[in-house]
Amino acid sequence: MQKHVDTAVLDAAALFAIAMGGQAAEQPGPPGRRPSKMTVSAPVGVWLSADGTVRLDIKTDGTYAGKVAGRKRRAHGTYDLAGRTLTLSDASGLRTPVAVGNDVLEMAGHRLGRAG
Repeated sequence: MQKHVDTAVLDAAALFAIAMGGQAAEQPGPPGRRPSKMTVSAPVGVWLSADGTVRLDIKTDGTYAGKVAGRKRRAHGTYDLAGRTLTLSDASGLRTPVAVGNDVLEMAGHRLGRAG
């Protein structure tokens, strides 16, 4: 008698989202989605965890780039700001919520402060 084993294969974007506490989007947007217009209140700039293992670069054009130490592939995509929640969205449709505080971002148990 043969046993059937289900396996899942995750790409680098999915692994980054899991590491960052992200969730799969219920209805991912189409590839190449344009970012929404950002307001002055968006936390634009480079953010780092205290130990330097997590880096997040939030850009004025509504895009972001992220890096986690030990991972070869960098995350990138667009973001939306609603109140004090920044939602990072990558090309695969995964979304990562980020709590925006005074000079701190919190996501998946990581606290990021402004670099520099």
